[in-house]
Amino acid sequence: MQDLDSRADRITHQRRTLPEIAQVAELEKERSGLVDQVRDAQILVDDLTVEQKKVDADVEAVKTRRTRDRDRMDSGAISNPKDLERMSAELVSLERRIGTLEDEELEVMERLEAATAMLQQLSDQVAVIEEKRDELESTRAAKDAGLATELAEVQGARGPAAEGLPEPLVKLYDRLRAAKGGVAAAPLVQRRCTGCQLALDPGVLAEFRAATTDEVLRCEECDRIIVRTAESGL
Repeated sequence: MQDLDSRADRITHQRRTLPEIAQVAELEKERSGLVDQVRDAQILVDDLTVEQKKVDADVEAVKTRRTRDRDRMDSGAISNPKDLERMSAELVSLERRIGTLEDEELEVMERLEAATAMLQQLSDQVAVIEEKRDELESTRAAKDAGLATELAEVQGARGPAAEGLPEPLVKLYDRLRAAKGGVAAAPLVQRRCTGCQLALDPGVLAEFRAATTDEVLRCEECDRIIVRTAESGL
């Protein structure tokens, strides 16, 4: 039964420490940082998109006004020399304004293009990490399923292994196993308890020699159940 429990503990430890678990956690940490950057990049793209639309609208508004003034001048509707002079000056001002706005428009377009490229780059990095994570998760799940099946088989064999043992002994074994890091019983090898690795006193060894085969022996140092073997040295 001790061997079965030790094997079950090893399998449980394996399930908890599969390398894919740590690798997935590291990828998730990296992904989390990139997702924050993606969010910031998206906000910048959205802001620049709004800014570009505003500049585009301003350019179109000024161009519309310029077209309207030119049409009025070309139609001959304005004959007063002072009005013509004033409108000509206004057209020059509108041209300068259009030039300034178009420069701003170009600058915003360039910034938006750079921000969009950065957003795409970060999004691609997130996609690559997610693909790696999903592959690792699939591998981990497959390994865990195999270990879970093996653990179920080991646990299923524990019942038959405990059959016939006195109930008080089984309860003692389970209590010690919980208190002693999973090792409730330790073989006695060359007069040494393999649970605490300490040699037993001669007096204790003498008591063990005189004990019947069905008597439960306990280590006086670690309190574990002593298992007598051919190499015990009794």
